[in-house]
Order: sequence, then structure tokens, then C-alpha cells
Amino acid sequence: MTNDDPWLSDDEQYMWRQWMGFDAELLATLNREMQADAGLSSPDYQVLVVLTDSAEGRIRVSDLAAALQWERSRVSHHVARMEKRDLVSRLGCVDDGRGAFVRITETGRTAIERAAPGHVRAVRRLVFDALTADEVAQLGEIFYRLRSRAGLSTE
Repeated sequence: MTNDDPWLSDDEQYMWRQWMGFDAELLATLNREMQADAGLSSPDYQVLVVLTDSAEGRIRVSDLAAALQWERSRVSHHVARMEKRDLVSRLGCVDDGRGAFVRITETGRTAIERAAPGHVRAVRRLVFDALTADEVAQLGEIFYRLRSRAGLSTE
């Protein structure tokens, strides 16, 4: 080990392990609760959120992959599974014969409308209820700074 690659200090290591543990446990809990409440997985919910955020309820597959930070093949496989459950459908792109859109269906819209209130309650219970308004603002700024430094999207 060189000075260029130092070990984490005890405080840094504690914080990092707390962050990783919280992230894993939070996502697992949210996934379990959403599955029980609405029959959706977290990836299903993520896809449906992106689609409902789109004014037309549809998005190109490549743009969906970028929004989710997923490989295009992962998007294609997941969308295929969601299609079988009538949550989404694929549409050809008139402008580009090779491109395709993913569109939310009425079943998908109903599913996310059913899942969203429970998801928000769970996020509030597991995260925001434990923090003050100042801490929420501080964490927002910290996460923004970390994402910016890493060259990640800050939306």
C-alpha cells in the first residue's frame, strides 16, 4: 500500500459500512413491501416511474436504459417480462426502423398508482422520519456533491 492508496480511517470505514448496509437493507425492505402491496418488483417500479414521468407515457429503449443506468440488454429482458404481465408494451419507432419505444399500459398505470402510496409511506418511515429538515437538506447537498464529483447524473 502506498500513500496514494491509503486505507480508510476507522471513522470512514464505519460510515462506509453503515452506508452499504443501509443501502442493501433499505432496497430489500422496499422491494419486499412493494411486492406484497402491489405485486411489483423494485425494477418494475423503476421502469414504471420513468414511463409515468414521460409526458407521452413512452420512451425509447435506449433512453430508458440511460435513465435507469442499466445495460440495454437488461432493459430488453426486463421489459419482456413486464410485457407478459401487461404492464408495458413495445412499439416500433416510425422514424427509425431499428428503434423501439416502451409504453406504459393501463394495467401498468394502475399498478404504479396502487404501489406509489405504499412506497412513499415506506420511504418516509425508513428514511425521512428519522431525520430533521436540516439533515434532509444536508444529505441532499452531500449526495449532489458526491454524484457531481463522480461524474454521475445529478437529476
